[in-house]
Amino acid sequence: MSAHEPDLHHAPDAVLPVRRALVSVADKTGLAELARGLAARGVALVSTGSTAATIRQAGVAVSDVAEVTGFPEILDGRVKTLHPAIHAGLLADRSQEAHLATLAEHGLGVFDLVVANLYRFEEAVAAEADADTAIEHIDIGGPTLVRAAAKNHAHCGVVVRPEAYEDVLAELDAQGGLTADTRRSLAEQAFARVAAYDAAIAGWLHRDQAFPPLLAEARDKQLDLRYGENPHQGAAVYADPQPWGVGSARQLHGKDPSATNLLDADAAWRLVSDLAEPAVAIIKHTNPAGCATADSLAAAYPAALAGDPVSAFGGIVACNRTVDEATAQQVAEVFTEVVIAPGFSDAALAVLQRKRNLRLLEVTRTSAPPGARDVRTVSGGLVVQDADLAPDDPVAWEVPTQAEPDTATLADLRFAWTVCKHTKSNAIVLVRDGAVVGVGAGQMSRVDSVRLAVEKSQGRAEGAVLASDAFFPFRDGPDAALDAGVRALIQPGGSVRDEETVAACDERGAPMVRTGRRHFRH
Repeated sequence: MSAHEPDLHHAPDAVLPVRRALVSVADKTGLAELARGLAARGVALVSTGSTAATIRQAGVAVSDVAEVTGFPEILDGRVKTLHPAIHAGLLADRSQEAHLATLAEHGLGVFDLVVANLYRFEEAVAAEADADTAIEHIDIGGPTLVRAAAKNHAHCGVVVRPEAYEDVLAELDAQGGLTADTRRSLAEQAFARVAAYDAAIAGWLHRDQAFPPLLAEARDKQLDLRYGENPHQGAAVYADPQPWGVGSARQLHGKDPSATNLLDADAAWRLVSDLAEPAVAIIKHTNPAGCATADSLAAAYPAALAGDPVSAFGGIVACNRTVDEATAQQVAEVFTEVVIAPGFSDAALAVLQRKRNLRLLEVTRTSAPPGARDVRTVSGGLVVQDADLAPDDPVAWEVPTQAEPDTATLADLRFAWTVCKHTKSNAIVLVRDGAVVGVGAGQMSRVDSVRLAVEKSQGRAEGAVLASDAFFPFRDGPDAALDAGVRALIQPGGSVRDEETVAACDERGAPMVRTGRRHFRH
């Protein structure tokens, strides 16, 4: 080694001086500032195509990759960095004399830093690009650079996020290079990014298969939770690859949520999202304590609260419209854990933020993406199913009873059916005048759920309608409801004893609707 050649020896745990960097990015955000910052710190830059052009436009000297490899970019840029002169400089273990000797034998230099982000494949697919365009957005050289540098993070730094540029420059100033801890952290981010990228590609290739042979999904962590279902359980939230709903909700106020808070918030949000009119749901342990629709949220909230005001204490409130001041003032009068909505007016926020611990969640992406699925754990695996999002078709409903529901009764039956869909099986929901008045949920027998719903109604079952999430196996359930004064029923049908259920209603002159679709929720 001459006096003019840098010493390439480097111990894995030592600070790594950055003398030479390879930069190749699809996202040019912050690139000019990074290039100027690296050059000002004496770092020699090597780059590709449009990245090199951007760096030169920033007034920074840069060498083309072709100058290093002695080979031009070919195949419309598909092959640029896939060359030993690049990857030997990334993968050399600089604590091994044999590796350094090989570099010297072939006249190859090392790279201390790789800055790379990948072709925008996910964005192309989201924009519904055709297959040929999507294929051209599959990056090969970029992930290879990133993986090589991340594998060799003992001797090379790798940056895949523009958000990290400023911190990297700051560390070069503070430490004289990149510390081992920083290089490891950057490598973790790099491998995670490549994993997410490959998962997106695999998912796109499997797009015609609802349940592919390999479930390849990468999910970004949104939030570390206060705890899980219980204080001794750790928990975090990871968003779907196409974020929507509670998984990507933005917290505006309050203490950190627990897993239970978010599970309840999700149940509440799913319910109100299924309702077209202004709606408020109050959820306790993932079941509706109350739910109502009205001309405004301010009118719907008291009707929802009246469904079960005792259980509403410490519950979760969901609204399917922007929360206004009048609604906020009512909510603030009852101890509530979470309020979730698509938005909050400034005046509503001013009211609700007086409650220091009240969690306010804003759902910014409200629509489920096509093909949305529910994923749940079982011991040793996952159960993946289509989300229960397909709208029911009232045109296909039938009325097997002698009596037909009038317009007002049918409106209550439709509302009760929607709420029942979001109630734990065996589910029975009683509704009167667009508001829930009694719920029986999670019982081992359907007749017990009927009895519980009647009991919870506090005498309001008289004149109410009843929804059942699955068929009645015997007529005892309808009999118990009709004895309590229920005026109409809605259920899927499908029992071998359906005619007995029809007979029970005909004996009381009560109409019954059969939907032909079950809505179990476990």
